[in-house]
Amino acid sequence: MESTWTFLSNNGTIALAAAITMAAAVLGGTRAQGQAASTALEGIARNPSAQPKMFVPMLLSLALMESLVILSWLVANGIVAKIN
Repeated sequence: MESTWTFLSNNGTIALAAAITMAAAVLGGTRAQGQAASTALEGIARNPSAQPKMFVPMLLSLALMESLVILSWLVANGIVAKIN
C-alpha cells in the first residue's frame, strides 16, 4: 500500500516540476522579449535613420529568446514523459 502512495506522490512532484519549469520560462521569456522590443522601438523612434541597423539584431534576439522558451517546453515535456 505504501508503494502506491509513493508512486502517486512522485507523479505529483514530477507534474509540479514541469509546471514550474514552464511558468518560469514563459514569464522570463515574455518579459525579456517585451523589454527588448520596447528598447529597440524607443531607439528607432529617437533616431529613425538607425532603423536598418537595429531591426535585424532585434529580430535575432527575439528569435533566440523564443527558442529558449521552446527549449523549456521540450524539457517540461521530457519531465512529464517520466510519469508514464
